[in-house]
Amino acid sequence: MALAGVHPHHRVAVGVSGGPDSMALCVLAAAWKKAGEGRKDGGREDDSGFVDGLLGVVVDHGLRPESTDEAQLVRDRVHGMGVMCEIATCDWPDGRPKQGHIQEAAREMRYQKLLDICIKQQIAVLLIAHHSDDQAELFVLRLSRNSGVLGLAGTAFVSQLFATNLKYDGDNFSRYVIILVRPMLEFSKDDMYKICEGSNNLWVEDPTNDSMLYVRNRIRASLRSLSIEDCARAMKDTFQPELHKLIYACRLTRAFIDNACSTVLMKSLTVMEHGYAVIDLEKLDPHNVDDLCLSQYLAYVLQFVSQRHRPLRGRSARLLMDYIRTISCKAALTVAGCYLSAVPRSKGTKVLVCCSVDLMESSSVDMSYKCSYAKQPPPVSEINQIVTEARICSDQFLQNCPNIPFLNSKFSTDVLNKAKDLKLIDDCTLEKLNYLRTEEHQKFITTKEHKHKEQYLEKTSFPCLKALNLWPGETCHFMGRFLITWRTSEVVLNEMCLHDSQKQICQYCMVNQDGSVAVRHMFDTDWLFLAEVCKIHSLEENKNNSNGSFNKLEDDKHVQHSRYLQLSAMKSLEILRSIPAPARRMLPVLTNSQGDILSIPSIDFRCCPSLLIEAVFSPRVPLGGGYTSYM
Repeated sequence: MALAGVHPHHRVAVGVSGGPDSMALCVLAAAWKKAGEGRKDGGREDDSGFVDGLLGVVVDHGLRPESTDEAQLVRDRVHGMGVMCEIATCDWPDGRPKQGHIQEAAREMRYQKLLDICIKQQIAVLLIAHHSDDQAELFVLRLSRNSGVLGLAGTAFVSQLFATNLKYDGDNFSRYVIILVRPMLEFSKDDMYKICEGSNNLWVEDPTNDSMLYVRNRIRASLRSLSIEDCARAMKDTFQPELHKLIYACRLTRAFIDNACSTVLMKSLTVMEHGYAVIDLEKLDPHNVDDLCLSQYLAYVLQFVSQRHRPLRGRSARLLMDYIRTISCKAALTVAGCYLSAVPRSKGTKVLVCCSVDLMESSSVDMSYKCSYAKQPPPVSEINQIVTEARICSDQFLQNCPNIPFLNSKFSTDVLNKAKDLKLIDDCTLEKLNYLRTEEHQKFITTKEHKHKEQYLEKTSFPCLKALNLWPGETCHFMGRFLITWRTSEVVLNEMCLHDSQKQICQYCMVNQDGSVAVRHMFDTDWLFLAEVCKIHSLEENKNNSNGSFNKLEDDKHVQHSRYLQLSAMKSLEILRSIPAPARRMLPVLTNSQGDILSIPSIDFRCCPSLLIEAVFSPRVPLGGGYTSYM
C-alpha cells in the first residue's frame, strides 16, 4: 500500500463503516504500519496492545434505530484486529434530513466528524476505503449528467480536507486541514471480500445499499447486471477492465490539468489583502491555454474568491472563457457567485474577480460565525511536507507520461469516442456505456422535474437575514474571508475619550446599549458617508454652536473627537480609492443598531481611537486548496 508522501511513522486514521471495504482497509493499514516498523513479530504496539499511530473511527449517523448497536459491534471487531477504534455520534439539531437529501447530509456530517477527531488526536492522514467499483458507479453517474473529462475522473487519490471553521490553537485562529487518501482505488469490491475472508475478519452489510431509491444503488445494479450477462453468454467480461482503464486515463488527464493550472496560477494571479483577486491577462495568455486547462483555472479562481466549491459547467464555463479571452476586456460579468470586470487604468489587460453583492446578501449569515476560543491542539506541522512530497511524486509521474489522452475532449461523448479510437474500450463497451448514460439520464431528468415541482410548492416564504452581533473580546470569521477582532482600550491618546464608568466604552463610540456592534458588508452609501465627513468645513463651529449640554471639558473632547473622525475618514478614503469599486462591497463594516458606522477596519477607519478593531483577510480554504488531485 504505497502512498505518495505518507509514511508508516505518520499518525493515521481509518474511516470504518464495518462493511467489507473499510474492514479490508483496516487489515491493510495495520499490515502497512507493522511492516514500516521492520519487525516480523507484528510490529510495534502501544501500551494498550494496539498498533501504534493507527486509529479506526466509526461514525454513527443515528439515522436508523439499530445504528448504535452496529457501531459498537464494528468497534469491537476493529479492536479484535489490534487497531484502536472509537465511535463518533452524529447530532442532528435541525432534525433528520429530508428524503432525497439523506445521503448527501450524512456524507457531510461523516467527514466533519472524521475531521474533528483527526484534529483532536493530532492525526495528519485519513484513509477512506473508496474502491474501483465506487469509481465505476461515479463515472456512470457523471456520464449521465454530461460531465466532461474532469468530472469523469472520479474521486482523487489524495486531496485535502479543511475544517468548516477556523479553530483556536491557543495563540491564533488557524486553518485546520488533514490529508485525505483513498489507497484502494485500484482494488475491486471482490478484492475487499477476499481480503476480509483471508484475514478471518467479519463485516456487516449496509441494508440501504439494496434500496433502488438511491441513484448509486441503481447504477451498481446495472453494472453488475451487464457483467453477469457477459458471463451467462460464456463471454469474457471485458467491460469492467476496460471501464477502469478509461477512468484511469481520465484521472491522468485531470492530474495533468491540475498540475498545469497550479503553474499558471502562480504567474498570472494576484490575491489582494482586501479579499479580491486580479488576473493578469498578458501573463495568462488565455488564447494559448487549452479549454480544459483554462476552465479549471477559472474554476479555481472563482471557488477561492466565493469560498464555495461550485464547479463551472456548460454555458457558464463557455461564457467565462469567452470573456477572459476578450482582450482588451471592457465589459463586466457575474457568474458562479463572482463579479468580474476590468481593473481600472489597466486598459483591459487585467481582470478583477470579487464576490458578487447578490451572493453576499444570500449567504453572509450562513458563511459568517463567531469563533470559539476553545483551545485546540496546533495544526499538524508535517502536513505541508506530505503535500509537498505528493506534488513531487505527481510531477515526476506526469513527466514520464508523454501522451495525455483527453486534453481536447470537451464533452462526455468526446471522451467515449476518443477512448474507442485509442483502443481503451471496444465497440461492445462503448455501446454499454452509451446505454447506461441514456438510461440514467432519463431517470435524472424525471427526478429533477419532480424536485423542482416540490421546491416550487414549498417556496412560500423567504428566510430573514439576521445581523451578526459582536461583544468586546469576541472574534468572528466574516463570510469565511475576514477574521475580525475588536475590543476597547482603556488608555487613549490625548485623553480625548469620555468613558462610561460602567461599560468602559467611550460615550462617543455610539455602540449599542448592551456594548455590542453589528457586522455587515459595505454599501455604496458608506464611502459617500466618508466623503461627507471629510467635507466638514469648521470643526470649531461644533464648539461655538454648542447647545450647552456639555461642560467645557466635554466640549473640548467632542471637538477632538470630530477632528479625529475627519482625519480617519480622509486616510481611509485614500486607501479606498486604491480598491476597485466592486471589490469594496465585500469589505466588513461594523455598525450599531441604528446603522451608524463605527468602523471599516480593512481601510483603517474607526469613529473613535478607543475602538481597537482589526480585520485580516484569512480565507477558510486557500487558493486551489481541497480540490487538487494527485496521482
